[in-house]
Amino acid sequence: MLNYFNPNNTLLIINKLKKFVLALFIIVLLLGLIEALVLSPEDYKQGDSVRIMYVHVPSAWISLGIFSLISILSFGILILKNKNFSIIAKSLAPSGLLFNIIALVTGSLWGIPTWGTWWAWDARITSMLLLVIFYLMFILSWRITDDNDKAIKISSYIAIIGLINIPIVKFSVDWWSTLHQPASVNLLKDTTIHSSMLLPLGIMTAAFALFSLLIFLMKYNTELIKIKNKGLDRL
Repeated sequence: MLNYFNPNNTLLIINKLKKFVLALFIIVLLLGLIEALVLSPEDYKQGDSVRIMYVHVPSAWISLGIFSLISILSFGILILKNKNFSIIAKSLAPSGLLFNIIALVTGSLWGIPTWGTWWAWDARITSMLLLVIFYLMFILSWRITDDNDKAIKISSYIAIIGLINIPIVKFSVDWWSTLHQPASVNLLKDTTIHSSMLLPLGIMTAAFALFSLLIFLMKYNTELIKIKNKGLDRL
């Protein structure tokens, strides 16, 4: 039989954790904005427009990371038959979609001064747009049916199919000729971005990660309250 976490104890933990994450997010965000907008240098080619990077790149990273996590959880849902994973995945999706949209919008704003156009059907841009569609399908799958078990299966299959798009987004600049430059930050190779830009980029990534965690906690809190109100503490 499929079981949820007991919401009662978890709700107490989440309420305390939300306050801590919010305070930490504000501190890290302020530090990141100072580093990104004041202390970091302008680019010798792009000028101050390069500062869009401090929003665009972390947003892209987080949207890709969240969808990857949702896909992994979806494998767990189908294999282990664990409904807890479905609630976690469902609660992660809104922040992933938000940062995916932010990545596309800021990319378009950055493209105007850099490429001379706000949009191009480039492999990286197109695959990121496709990721938005997968996010939307995942979220809508919970709304098109009142059958909870059916919604869990549909959303899980969507996430697993969508996982195919993640390496396409990541390696599109290497596989095809695109407007995007190759990755400047690489864990397996030398990072080509200067430390004066890498530091604010890392801080802003941490700030956005904390914000996505905050959104997740609020959404997860709402889902647990729904379960509690339906008397599904134990199935």
